[in-house]
Amino acid sequence: MSAASAASAFSTPSSVAEFDARSPSGPLPLAWQSRQRDLRLLTRPRRRSQTVIVVGSGLAGASAAATLSELGHSVLCLCFQDSPRRAHSVAAQGGINACKNYQHDGDSVERLFLDTLKGGDYRAREANVYRLAELSVAIIDQCVAQGVPFAREYGGQLSNRSFGGAIASRTFYARGVTGQQLLLGAYQALSKEVAAGGVRLLPRHEVLELIVSGGRVRGVVARELVSGALVPLLADAVVLATGGYANVYHHSTNALGSNATAVVRAYQHGAAFANPCFVQFHPTAVPPGGQPRGKLLLMSEALRNDGRVWVPRAAGDSRPPQQIPAAERDYSLERLYPRYGNLSPRDLASRAAKARCDAGHGVGSVMGKGGRGVYLDLTDAVQREGAARLRERYGNVLEMYQRATGDDPLLTPMRIYPCAHYSMGGLWVDYELMSSLPGLFVIGEANFSDHGANRLGASALLQGLADGYFIVPLTASAYLAGCAAPALSPRSSDVLDALARAEARTARLLAVRGRRAALDFQAQLGELLWNGCGLARDARGLTDTLAATRALREAFWRELRVPGTAAELNPELELAGRVADALELGELMVLDALAREESAGCHFREEHQTPDGQGRRDDARFAHVAAWLHGGSGPPRRVSEPLVFQHATPDTRDYR
Repeated sequence: MSAASAASAFSTPSSVAEFDARSPSGPLPLAWQSRQRDLRLLTRPRRRSQTVIVVGSGLAGASAAATLSELGHSVLCLCFQDSPRRAHSVAAQGGINACKNYQHDGDSVERLFLDTLKGGDYRAREANVYRLAELSVAIIDQCVAQGVPFAREYGGQLSNRSFGGAIASRTFYARGVTGQQLLLGAYQALSKEVAAGGVRLLPRHEVLELIVSGGRVRGVVARELVSGALVPLLADAVVLATGGYANVYHHSTNALGSNATAVVRAYQHGAAFANPCFVQFHPTAVPPGGQPRGKLLLMSEALRNDGRVWVPRAAGDSRPPQQIPAAERDYSLERLYPRYGNLSPRDLASRAAKARCDAGHGVGSVMGKGGRGVYLDLTDAVQREGAARLRERYGNVLEMYQRATGDDPLLTPMRIYPCAHYSMGGLWVDYELMSSLPGLFVIGEANFSDHGANRLGASALLQGLADGYFIVPLTASAYLAGCAAPALSPRSSDVLDALARAEARTARLLAVRGRRAALDFQAQLGELLWNGCGLARDARGLTDTLAATRALREAFWRELRVPGTAAELNPELELAGRVADALELGELMVLDALAREESAGCHFREEHQTPDGQGRRDDARFAHVAAWLHGGSGPPRRVSEPLVFQHATPDTRDYR
């Protein structure tokens, strides 16, 4: 298939607004206050009769479920893990951004807003980004009140460190376990509401279908993973907080169970999927070295405060790093981006590492052979501050690396390489975080809303808690105040149809009876996307990848084999369903990358770059959100939401 024929499979970019974000008008600093003032309210006794289902129990889901219950709503909270404490949010290491300006380095809401907008290469909605920066201050106060043990200075004030893409030092942290500590704070808020009877927690339940009635989302069908039973759950609104989809690349920093089934099912029901090609590659993962499973070890970006990234100047230099003198090292990030150096944004740092390795300067990976790695060297910091101080600062991050590799990172430079990490794309939502399906709200990494084409480090935890604690409880409650949907019977045709769809999909997976395991297809999909829609893309490679992905999807339904039955604990059946959805999403990602003929953040089209290798945006044609609508039996349809910049002027994204 040629690039031209591939492009004909979907609509061309539209300059007509088909999606309205419903952002407040007027000055940005007053926008969220204005919207809160206009939201409809109900009394607490009225709220008791309204049920909200929250799917997911990570930072976004747990905080949303707890807060909705505190407002008086009846809440069902589902997770496929044994406990909310096992949500993938626990893996976040480095910190959470907030513009408290404790370091007196000129930070402010305005500066955090501008850093975030620039970091996303001006492909995010101004109003959402400003609100995120504004709420960051309240989030730290909330977490401190919960007892989150943030690092502190000697005098007792909360400590901060720097992260990529920002001059101001604004990242609050708890050694290398910030995500874990924030999740425990949200979990205790959730547990309080469970004990009070406001939240019913349903672990080991995976959502397979949405229940849509009267044009509104009214519930879900979940599979109880131990028994295999399909359970319809009814509500007045549903909140998806199911995380991202980086596992489509197979090798990623995401937990093995992280999946896209819930968001893909919403997309199949008509919810628009926004910017699916915007997936971030983290520059400091431990290279895979041929391991069969997909979870890779992530080294916190915080290490780039003290670590220097380098490769040998001479291609093919295989000497141990201690034997390579400083004059024979290429400190590539310091050379390319002298103003930000090793704290350049993730997309730039990742591409720089790939470029040096492609040119033959890479070093052997820790867990395998080949030159797909670069050094992250803490030697200078050890000499400057001492090993004890660094172990106190980074703690478990250094311990994890040593246990995994056998090398002490304070004696031998770490060997790292980029890996799929975070999805900026996700279900389209308006300013109030409602999808294009009425009654379906989407929060955290599952939506597209706040990061544009690249996420600044330490802003994932920020968005999850902003959405969960401060935004969706108010907007979902206001939605419920404004709709008087009749009660839905468990025996209604809409509920029975949803059950039948879930049963049919499961039966289809079991009926293929081929010879290949689902994991084999997942690994092959990941390799296709990594090579053709990874750190760098071009039209020819994307076209070939599109054809190969479609062929793999067809092969999946011919050659898959799932042992066992549906009426039992069956992890192979779970994985097969998730891979089927990943295959559809992978194809959509490639279509989106083909349609966006520019370079923006993580989406680096090699045809669209400056002479010195930097990405080149096309604001005249692509200053919009690309939203995809499911085409049923036909191709998906691409529509757009124009991005209007009134408070900030898009300029060249220069970190040099």
